[in-house]
Amino acid sequence: MPIDRVVADPCRRTRSTLLWSFAAAGALYGLGFGIPALADSAAADTVAAETAGNLGQTLQEVTVTAERLELLGTTSSASEGVVADQELQLAPVYRPGQLLETVPGLIVTLHSGEGKANQFLMRGYNLDHGTDLETYVDGMPINQPTHAHGQGYTDLNFVIPELADGISFTKGPYYPSVGDFGAVGSVRMSYRDTIPDQVSATVGTLDYQRYFAAGSEALGNGQLLAAAEFQHYDGPFLTPDDARKENLVLRYSQGDQHNGYSITGMFYHQLWTNTTDIPIRAITEGLVPDRFGTLDPTDGGHAQRASLSIEYHAGLAAGEFSASSYFIYNQLHLFNDFTQYLFDPIHGDQEDQFENRHVLGGAASYTLPVALGSIQNEFAVGILTRYDLLGVGRLPSEAQVPLAPLPPTDPVSFSNNDQVYLFAGAAYLQAITHWSSTLRSVLGVREDFQHGTDVDYLAALHQTAGYTNGGTKRQSLLQPKASLIYTPGNYLEFYLSAGQGFHSADLRGVNQDRSVDLGLPNTPLLAKQDGEEVGVRAEIARNIALTFAVYNLWQQSETIIDPDVGMDTAGPPSRRYGYEINLTYQIRRWLEFYGGFSGDHTRFTHAFDDGTGHLGDHITDAPYATGSAAMYLTNLGRWSGGLNYRFLGNYPLSSGPCVNSAAAHDFPGATSCASAPTAPGQIDGKGFGELNADVHYAFRSHWGVSVGIYNILNTHAAAAEFWYVDRLRSEIEAYPDGRADVHQHPLEPVMARFTISRQF
Repeated sequence: MPIDRVVADPCRRTRSTLLWSFAAAGALYGLGFGIPALADSAAADTVAAETAGNLGQTLQEVTVTAERLELLGTTSSASEGVVADQELQLAPVYRPGQLLETVPGLIVTLHSGEGKANQFLMRGYNLDHGTDLETYVDGMPINQPTHAHGQGYTDLNFVIPELADGISFTKGPYYPSVGDFGAVGSVRMSYRDTIPDQVSATVGTLDYQRYFAAGSEALGNGQLLAAAEFQHYDGPFLTPDDARKENLVLRYSQGDQHNGYSITGMFYHQLWTNTTDIPIRAITEGLVPDRFGTLDPTDGGHAQRASLSIEYHAGLAAGEFSASSYFIYNQLHLFNDFTQYLFDPIHGDQEDQFENRHVLGGAASYTLPVALGSIQNEFAVGILTRYDLLGVGRLPSEAQVPLAPLPPTDPVSFSNNDQVYLFAGAAYLQAITHWSSTLRSVLGVREDFQHGTDVDYLAALHQTAGYTNGGTKRQSLLQPKASLIYTPGNYLEFYLSAGQGFHSADLRGVNQDRSVDLGLPNTPLLAKQDGEEVGVRAEIARNIALTFAVYNLWQQSETIIDPDVGMDTAGPPSRRYGYEINLTYQIRRWLEFYGGFSGDHTRFTHAFDDGTGHLGDHITDAPYATGSAAMYLTNLGRWSGGLNYRFLGNYPLSSGPCVNSAAAHDFPGATSCASAPTAPGQIDGKGFGELNADVHYAFRSHWGVSVGIYNILNTHAAAAEFWYVDRLRSEIEAYPDGRADVHQHPLEPVMARFTISRQF
């Protein structure tokens, strides 16, 4: 992400109008470079945001990872932390979602077209598109429950990286303020209130173009900020992604995070073509020329998002009060063909996953320091509420043209059309008590309540298979949380944490009221998660910080991917344990290092049939290890930059080896593994390592240039792999039940992007 990191002095910045910035962006956009007109565009995803940065100003002292070095005495576990603004802006990323890779141990990849939400992996979890990773941007929750494609769907394509102003994160179910989807991890990204007036243009390989303009100026007692982004990207695929994206942000703010408020409006739109993961045999048999080919060039999607949010902070009595509210509108159509001709030998298995969602919600919290004798305390209370109104469904399609709700060969579950009403509310209490100068505790309790009603428009069809999506479910869940922190000195801290959390399930699956042998008599609306952790944080030297944690996490219901319908479903219970180590080292004033590694052991609590004739307790696509290492260069004359190595370890693709009973169940024509169209042993996927770099130079004349090179080593690997059953057109007669195979979506080859920018 080519971003110039020379820091500007806002007091010396010349004043210019926001309208000029928008006009400049429009002029750059109108130059074309292969980008269709705005009226023809529809939504976007991929973004290696390259900023105009703060150019031609006096250099100041900048410490990228300083905040990582100053967390002793402020956190309640070794797995809680922050990412500073400078680190975000220097991180060499080529999609906005990859900004989250600055969170230790979190890998952000993609297994389909550019407009689709990222795939997240952390602590031995395939978090798919966001399940078990609670994500907030500028005070708004991003996870979408009961989603057309994936429970907790987290689409970050609307994020403009230049506006990101820091990240705070947690891991584990130990924090009262963290709720649905947050038991594995939570991420909160804040947006900035001011930005130097600037424009930039980026061109790159694989037909990448991006144009960006932003600025802010005083208005009344506050600051008005505006930003616009336009982007196009084809990618390396034989059927170009042709991803076209527009992003607009308008924000007014006064004060700061202690006394002030902000009002932010955002709009995002993108249109793209998918290259979905394809079976390996399609390449080896010559049906596609290479790993960048596709079996259905009509796969694609379009997305639109609009939001209005308000955040407010004020001192109240001796404490601090914070409140937020938001309205979000999301629209999405995803056209995917995962199983080719497995169900419909005439039209193929493409499906239109669609939804139209309106979300209204808010939160409020109050923190008050209280001394009880000589014991210092800090009490916090908070409430949250959210209401989702959505139309959601999945219907067969061909070349993005709708088909009848049920072609004769499709299973009943292939067609859904529902109106869903979801209410979520929560309240929590937290007490931080300093028992002595070396011992403190963090005790909390959280109560969550959710209520959902589904109107199943295809109830008559579903009842032919003995179920319905329709109905009303409600559930509450009380979750205790606690941490004990021992600080024997100024440079060392030990943590012991435990707590309960949860993730919600897709209401349609909860209402299907049928017995499935997953170890759960009925799918819970709120699936419990229990976790424990022991950790240490140490400042080995003034410029070196180390954290180490050992964790354990049990889930009442693991979310699993059902490739037959291309969405998540509730699975059996699971357990994970592992460790994580992270090191921050400020080598020089201008050079800093950060690295982290996580090793993980993941298993279902009993054997699971993954639908390919394989039976076992392995959790598919759950990585054995993740890690990263980064170098940040700043204040070296007019040079700055970032170098990053991201690592995803290997992972199981099948739940175990082939078992005769499972093979006979999954392939009705087979009697054993020997006669089933599946491999006999355990199937494993291979991870990858990728090296990325950005270099930035600021001229004295307010101009700047940036060069980004991604996948420098040209690593040939899969960005994501899956193991499931599909059927190619040529196999319709020979394999009536399909064939199990490894399906891959490739990493992009080596890429380069060049940015020229101007600050005013």
